[in-house]
Amino acid sequence: MAQTIVQKIISEHAGHNVQEGELVIAKVDVCATQDGTGPLTIQEFKKLGKEKLANPERTILFIDHAAPSPRKELSNTHIQIREFCKEYGAVLSDIGEGVCHQRLIEQFVNPGEILVGADSHTCTSGALGAFATGMGSTDIAVAFGLGKTWLKVPSTYKIEVNGNFKKGVCSKDLMLHIIGMIGADGATYKALEFTGSTIKDMSMAERFTLANMAVEAGAKCGLFETDEKTLEWLKEHGREDKFKEIKADADAKYEKVIEIDASKIEPTVSCPHTVDNTKLASELHEVKVNQVFIGTCTNGRIEDLRIVAEILKGKQKHEDVRLLIVPASKEVYLKAVEEGLIKIFIEAGASFLPAGCGPCVGVHGGILGDGEVCLTTQNRNFQGRLGNTKGFIYLCSPYVAAQSALTGYITEPKV
Repeated sequence: MAQTIVQKIISEHAGHNVQEGELVIAKVDVCATQDGTGPLTIQEFKKLGKEKLANPERTILFIDHAAPSPRKELSNTHIQIREFCKEYGAVLSDIGEGVCHQRLIEQFVNPGEILVGADSHTCTSGALGAFATGMGSTDIAVAFGLGKTWLKVPSTYKIEVNGNFKKGVCSKDLMLHIIGMIGADGATYKALEFTGSTIKDMSMAERFTLANMAVEAGAKCGLFETDEKTLEWLKEHGREDKFKEIKADADAKYEKVIEIDASKIEPTVSCPHTVDNTKLASELHEVKVNQVFIGTCTNGRIEDLRIVAEILKGKQKHEDVRLLIVPASKEVYLKAVEEGLIKIFIEAGASFLPAGCGPCVGVHGGILGDGEVCLTTQNRNFQGRLGNTKGFIYLCSPYVAAQSALTGYITEPKV
């Protein structure tokens, strides 16, 4: 039977060839939580009465969302997480190490594996040819204890993208375009399988952005076949031996095929308060920006920071704009230091925050004032996401964010 990528990976972990819609129990390779979901996962795991983790060396608890902690209540949950890791031998990724999704692709996840995480953007690792998906804390607690999970095999939408992007356009614009086209619930519980010449030409960083935002269209996961770029990423991170070929069968059946011409994609922005409320950046010149936030698990990689630095170099941010830049991980931070990017950012008037989620979930630095507008490279713009229900969040690419930081209004890149 011809299979899609998601069917192949789940089949291997379920021990038989699976079909879409089938309920299966599958072996789990990697489990993850973060400091927002970790305490509940710990609580539920202890209710199971298990004396040990099924796979402690591949059970990772991240402190990244409120890092460092801005409140004593959050500090206390961090204590709980640290003590759990010591007691059960789980891996702790502490303050400053970076966002869980970036850390997972850097160090923990390999092609063909199953990763379950108590965070919706766990799907980022799908760009490595892994089935990576977010689940609730109780489900993750069960995976902690049993090394298995249950799930329904999703059907697949094939997203075929061909052609070349215009200058100043990148995968973030493509993904916002796709979500605007099919809707925030347009792929609910589907697997998105990305393919085509544009995808093959993309860097891993751009693929991670697409996989990361698959859930913003409602998808269960975003998947890519593995290739020489996947191998090079693994080699750079000391896991060359973990490479394996992952690709769909040529005659695999898809629920839907969506074809896109990359040359027609323009700089795109998601407007408040839903990700599928998209417009072209060129239509939003009258939107005044109070804060620009560059970073997160979507666009906080070194490639994104290089784009921003190229636009900001030798210039000053607009006097009415607060410019916040946050690397996605310690690895990215160190590269930014080595390449002199931080000097460029600081000279341009930016504030540089520790590696982590930063303002994204609105629990510490970067919270908006009433009526303020934030233009950001993150993945979600729900009302209140940046800590204030009276704020307005617009999502964009690093190109648009950097250019807008200079003008004080939403502006398409001049490249």
